[in-house]
Amino acid sequence: MTNHENSVKNGIFGMGDKNDAYAQYFVGQSYLNSLINDPAVSVGVGNVTFEPGCRNNWHIHHDGFQLLLVTGGEGWYQEAGKPARKLHSGDVVVTHDGVKHWHGATKDSWFSHIAITAGTPEWLEPVSDEQYNALED
Repeated sequence: MTNHENSVKNGIFGMGDKNDAYAQYFVGQSYLNSLINDPAVSVGVGNVTFEPGCRNNWHIHHDGFQLLLVTGGEGWYQEAGKPARKLHSGDVVVTHDGVKHWHGATKDSWFSHIAITAGTPEWLEPVSDEQYNALED
């Protein structure tokens, strides 16, 4: 079994630096390469990379949305009240305004996606180890 480390670390957009600015909203280590961060443009675009087991907290985008374009590895996406969806390279996720959700790597794989985000995020509670460990790879 591969953990996709080389393909994710050497992806087309580069993984960027440790995501220290948002570390409080993640369990585990993530990296961020901001691709578009222009105040004249109403969306942000970034390549987010997750080490195995890393995931972000539950969160909601208000007055906006989030689009995820999976570029490498294997990960999870889950909306509140719905089963988690396993993600692979090439998958696309559309998160609508006001939907509580989280995303991150599987236990054993690196994971990366391009996040296209509009609106204001509301960061909520972490995904518990119990919730996360119950996911079936």
